[in-house]
Amino acid sequence: MTRRLIFPLLLGAGGIAVLCALGTWQLQRLHWKQGILTVIDARISGVPIEIPRSPGRKSDNYLSVVAAGEILPGELFVLFSREGFGPGFRIIAPFDIGGRQILLDRGFIPEQQRWQIREIGAFQIRGNLHWPDETDRFFTPQPEGDLWFAREVDAMANYFGTEPILLVAKDVLPEIDGIYPWPIDSSGIPNNHLNYATTWFLLAAAWLAMTAMWIWRINQSESQ
Repeated sequence: MTRRLIFPLLLGAGGIAVLCALGTWQLQRLHWKQGILTVIDARISGVPIEIPRSPGRKSDNYLSVVAAGEILPGELFVLFSREGFGPGFRIIAPFDIGGRQILLDRGFIPEQQRWQIREIGAFQIRGNLHWPDETDRFFTPQPEGDLWFAREVDAMANYFGTEPILLVAKDVLPEIDGIYPWPIDSSGIPNNHLNYATTWFLLAAAWLAMTAMWIWRINQSESQ
């Protein structure tokens, strides 16, 4: 081995080791995320229980619950787009469950139905507790009256004077025409770790190829 090969070999081995380590780390993250998604799916599809007195934002996020109560007057319109419908709004309303008032995500309405009058009163709701993380402090616009751009549970609770608890409806009895429940599922939770791992391993392969080419050119120059 000539001295001219030492640096390319060290640089190549070091780069490949780092890139492979990053790919392995992403595979470990993939396993971790899959475990989290399994827990979340179990909560979402679990047997519904009554809403806890003091639910935890982490421990009870996605918890399957059932509640009978009264949908009170007042609505917030959260701008969303839904496949099959196009642009529209999630309807957030105050929900009295017997001495307690929480937030209820009633579901989705198409944009043209914003000004329609919707039924309120006594309903039984089956769904899931949720504290969504939809706000970006740099890009999410501030609310414009009753038009909002993200489900900000604390701010919405302050608006209505309710507890900072959001129940996302899955089933509503009696059913209401024109409001389409948009239940929680885990499909919207990002899990791109396999793609990241693949990228790092492909970069390691490219680094190996470039290192091999570099060494081949050194050997060619020395053999002339």
